[in-house]
Amino acid sequence: MKKRFSKAFKNPITWVLLAMLTFFGYSQISNIGNSFKEVETQRIIGAITARQVDSALLLAQEQQIRVVLKSGIKISDASKLQASYLANQESDLVKILSENPPPNKWNVKVARQSLLVSLLITIVPFVFIAFIFFYLISRSQGGGRAFQFGRSRAKLNEKDKPQTKFSDVAGADEAIEELQEIKDFLVDPTKYQKLGAKIPKGVLLYGPPGTGKTLLARAVAGEANVPFFSISGSDFVEMFVGVGAARVRDMFAQAKANSPAIVFVDEIDAVGRHRGAGMGGGHDEREQTLNQLLVEMDGFEANGSVIMIAATNRPDILDPALLRPGRFDRQIPVDRPDLKGREAILKIHARNKPLAADVDLLNLARRMPGFTGADLANVINEAALLTARKNRDEVTNEALGESIDRVMAGPQKVSRLMNEKERLITAYHEGGHALVAHALPNTDPVQKITIMPRGRALGYTMVLPDEDKYSKSRNQMLDELAYTLGGRAAEELIFHDPTTGAANDIEKATALSRAMVMEYGLSERIGTIKLGSATGEPFVGMSYGHQRDYSEEIAAIVDEEVRNLIDNAHQEAYEILEVNRETLDKLVLELMERETLEKEEVAGIFANVKEWPARKPWTGSKDRKPSKQPPVVFEKSKKPQNG
Repeated sequence: MKKRFSKAFKNPITWVLLAMLTFFGYSQISNIGNSFKEVETQRIIGAITARQVDSALLLAQEQQIRVVLKSGIKISDASKLQASYLANQESDLVKILSENPPPNKWNVKVARQSLLVSLLITIVPFVFIAFIFFYLISRSQGGGRAFQFGRSRAKLNEKDKPQTKFSDVAGADEAIEELQEIKDFLVDPTKYQKLGAKIPKGVLLYGPPGTGKTLLARAVAGEANVPFFSISGSDFVEMFVGVGAARVRDMFAQAKANSPAIVFVDEIDAVGRHRGAGMGGGHDEREQTLNQLLVEMDGFEANGSVIMIAATNRPDILDPALLRPGRFDRQIPVDRPDLKGREAILKIHARNKPLAADVDLLNLARRMPGFTGADLANVINEAALLTARKNRDEVTNEALGESIDRVMAGPQKVSRLMNEKERLITAYHEGGHALVAHALPNTDPVQKITIMPRGRALGYTMVLPDEDKYSKSRNQMLDELAYTLGGRAAEELIFHDPTTGAANDIEKATALSRAMVMEYGLSERIGTIKLGSATGEPFVGMSYGHQRDYSEEIAAIVDEEVRNLIDNAHQEAYEILEVNRETLDKLVLELMERETLEKEEVAGIFANVKEWPARKPWTGSKDRKPSKQPPVVFEKSKKPQNG
C-alpha cells in the first residue's frame, strides 16, 4: 500500500489534481465564511429607496451589491443581504444610493490587480495545458523520450535469454536450408566471397498464418552470433508526419553500427503495401515510410552486412519495388506442413508432455491434414489442459481426439440442450452429408460424424483425406459440391421442410461453384478463361475498386453456370439419399443413440451403400473427343547406388 502511495505522489498529475482541489476547497471555504444572504436585486433596491439600509457596498469586480439593514429590520429572515447585477446597471445603483444615502456609509470598491497577477491568470492555463500535453507524449513514448519520435522501436535480441534453434523448428526443411545459408554467411563469409557470391540483402518469408514464419526468424537469431533487431511493421507509422521514415533511418543506422546484423520486420504488409492503394497519394505517411525503406534496402549508399528478414501473410499486396532483386532477393514460401512435417511438429510439442503408451503421433498427424504448426501446437496444448482438468497423469488418445474437435469446430456445448425433433433433424442432416460423401467415388473418407453441438454448429461431419493432396480434379470438386448439399437434400427428402442449418453449406457450395467457373475454367460455356482478375493499378484499394474485366452478358452466363452446377449437385445428392434411404435411417438411429460415430463404425454401417456411377469423360468441349488410350503405367525404379 505504501508503494502505491509513493508511486502516486511521484506522478506530476497527482500534484496538479491536489492543487486544483486545494483551490476549489479554498473557494468553498471563502464562500462559507460570507454571512450575506443572496436575494433578488429588486428587493435590495426597494430597501435602499425605503431608507431601510444602514450601510452599502458595491463590489465592481464581482458585480455584487452588499447591504446591512438597520437594526430591527429583516428581509427573508436576514439583516445582511447581497445580490448580483449586470455591468450596465452599476451606474443606476450609484444614482439610487446617491439619492438615498444610508446613514452610516456607502462605497464602491474597485479591485485592482497587479501586473504580475494579471500575467499569471493569463499564462497559467496555457502552461498547464502544455504541461499535460508534453507529459502525455512523454508517457506514450516511454520515459523521458518526449522528443524522440524518430527513434526506432526495434528490439535488440539479448544473448543471455533462452534462444530458439533450428532444431526447435519442424515441417519447414526447405526454409531452414535457405536460412541456414544466411547464418553461415554471417559466421564465415569467406566461403562465399572467394566464389564471388553475394548474400541476399533481404529474405521474405510468406505463407498462411501459423506456419512458423516468426519462429524461423527467431531460430535465425538463436543460431547466428550477430545482433538481431526485431520490429513489427505497424511500429513504423505514428500520428506524426515523418516519424515512420525517421524510424526506418534510425533502425538501419543502429544495424549498420552493429554490423554484421540481422533486421527482422514482422507483418511487413502493414508498411509495405502497394503504393497508390489508398486515398493519401504520394504524401501518405505510410508511403513515405515505404519509400525510405526502399532506399535503405538498396539505395545509393550500401548498407554493409545488414540482412533484412521480413514475414507476411499477404505477399500479393506488397509493392513490386520491394520484391525486386536487390531488396528481397530471396522469397521463401512457408506452407502448411505435410504428413511427415506434422509428425515432426507434434513430436517437438509433445517433448515435455506425458503421453499414454498407445498414443501414435503418426496416426494423429494423419487426422489433421491442412493443419498449420500453430494448430498442431494448440491441439497438444488443449489435450494437456483437458487431461489436467480431469486430474489425470497421462495425455490419452481420447484427450487428443477431443482437442482436435475443439480446434476444428470449437468447444462442445454441453449446456445447449436440443429437443428430440431438433436432434433428429440434425442426425438426418449430418447423415445426408456422410452418406453422399461415401457413395461418390471421388470423395475422401468419412472420419467422424457427431450430433453434439460444438461452437456455432449443431453437429458436423468430418470428411478428410488419408494422405496429403495438393490439387483437385473436376470430378472431386463436383463430388464435394454434392456431399456439401447432402444435408439440405436429406432435410427435403425426409421432412419436406428444410431448416436454416444448411446456410453454411450453401455458402461453401456457392463459393466452390463460382471458383470452378471463374477461376478454374471448368465451364464449357465460359471456357478456360479467368474472370475477375485483380491485376492493374488500384485507385482505392488492392482488394476493391477494380473495374470488372468482363461484360454483363458474361456475368449473366456465369450466374447461370453456377446455378447449373449447384442444381445438378443438389439433385445428385437427393437421388443418392433416395436410393440408400434404408441405410440413412440405420445411420440416424445409431447417431440418436450414441451421438458420435468414428470412421470404422461409419464404414460398417455404409457397407451396403450403393456406389454412384462415375461421370462421363469431360474435355471441356464437345468438339474434343476423349482419348481411348489410357495413360502410361510408370513403375518407380530404384536409384543407382554410388559405389
